[in-house]
Amino acid sequence: MTSSISNYIQGEWRASAAADFIPVLNPATGEELGRTPLSTMTELDDAVQVAAKAFPAWRRTPVTDRVQYLFKLKTLLEEQFEDLARIVTLECGKTLVESRGELRRAVENVEVACGAPTMMQGYNSEDIASGIDEMMIRQPLGVCAIIAPFNFPAMIPFWFLPYAIAAGNTVILKPSERVPMTMHKVIEMFDALKLPAGVVNLVNGGRAVVDAILDHPTIRAVSFVGSSAVARHVYSRAAAAGKRVQCQGGAKNPVVILPDADMASAAEIVADSAFGCAGQRCLAAAIAVTVGEASNTFIEAVSEKATTRVTGSGMDAHVQMGPVISPESRARIETLIGRAISEGGRAIIDGRRPAMPRDLEQGNFVRPTILEGLPPESEVARTEIFGPVLSVHRVDDVDAALAFVNSGAYGNQASLFTASGASARRFRYEAEVGNVGINVGVAAPMAFFPFTGARESFFGDLHGQGRDAFEFFTQEKVVVERWPRAWARRF
Repeated sequence: MTSSISNYIQGEWRASAAADFIPVLNPATGEELGRTPLSTMTELDDAVQVAAKAFPAWRRTPVTDRVQYLFKLKTLLEEQFEDLARIVTLECGKTLVESRGELRRAVENVEVACGAPTMMQGYNSEDIASGIDEMMIRQPLGVCAIIAPFNFPAMIPFWFLPYAIAAGNTVILKPSERVPMTMHKVIEMFDALKLPAGVVNLVNGGRAVVDAILDHPTIRAVSFVGSSAVARHVYSRAAAAGKRVQCQGGAKNPVVILPDADMASAAEIVADSAFGCAGQRCLAAAIAVTVGEASNTFIEAVSEKATTRVTGSGMDAHVQMGPVISPESRARIETLIGRAISEGGRAIIDGRRPAMPRDLEQGNFVRPTILEGLPPESEVARTEIFGPVLSVHRVDDVDAALAFVNSGAYGNQASLFTASGASARRFRYEAEVGNVGINVGVAAPMAFFPFTGARESFFGDLHGQGRDAFEFFTQEKVVVERWPRAWARRF
């Protein structure tokens, strides 16, 4: 591990000239792992100018040559898979199993991006009029920026990064200041590839760097994942500056359990969804909507899963759930649990202030929590908690369940647990969300599908991953050609 996090600009590591630094803390122990520089605007501008200078040559590099770097990157990621997983767990807090799963999704995005020679193809028609042909071609945008969150420090940058460079763009990456070491390790791999200097650049920093990215006239596109409030800010400010923008926001994901569901399976899957990664993922189950007689059976089953879930350091192979990211996050989650109870809810299981072993007493631990009876109109019922908290809401029928699903501000994911194909078809048809799960608790799309979202969960038109990524990172150009025969006779 390095105690000083550097920037990576023009193919070299540079110590930041920042006056201020943020400590990077192990969420499980409170130990300081390093310090993130709050880089200066001059450093960001240097990276942008370098990326702009590298763009013309990289754009002219044949796509079949560009993807060769990604083939080599996949090899390095596989070779250093366990080392990278340990870094994710150290600075993010999730279990090693969860870190490995995250990294596997990152590798899958590299694999899909290697299909750029096919995915970037346009189309054409001959003789749209007599002697006139027309074609659509795809060309890269230029300098693109990626602003990544803390909760998936390895996976989420790969929703964008491999596609951007495979399409011929150059990139500025700003990882979360809370978890900079994962991308530091990844950029070391890029450095080992001997990628042309300036194609990929890393600039650490906080909000000031983000705003500078949004305002910089040379940056053509911005990809962002984070809370809905920040996503709206990023989208509106970058779009006002004329940039192409895709912003994944927050969520309050409902899971609907029908009486005909396999309750044991549903409880296990929902518990994994709600409490996996300590609830710090945008596809985590937040509200269990139980229909009719499903309520009591499901609550009993999921409560057993919550109480027996082993919480501790993600480095421990027996642990099933790690800490939340920071003391501030822990305090926020505990405050929201208290507010939920004051608003009329009841804590079936209260995970606040758990007793932990001495070596973990400084960690940011909240055990799985289950709330019941929270009024749907209450503040907490509509707030993204982003922690291991599951609320249970009872309704009488499927109509009421769907109305509840579609009444919230967010639209990231909704899941249904049932044995009925008719109910499943209606749910996937009527649920106003971007990702739908049927007997699946985390409907995370594979890398060759877009990671979608609706309403307050996504701002933009084109998403990360797959075909959407190639469309986002290229601009279409239509060419209309005429070659009169009279001209041909001159030669």
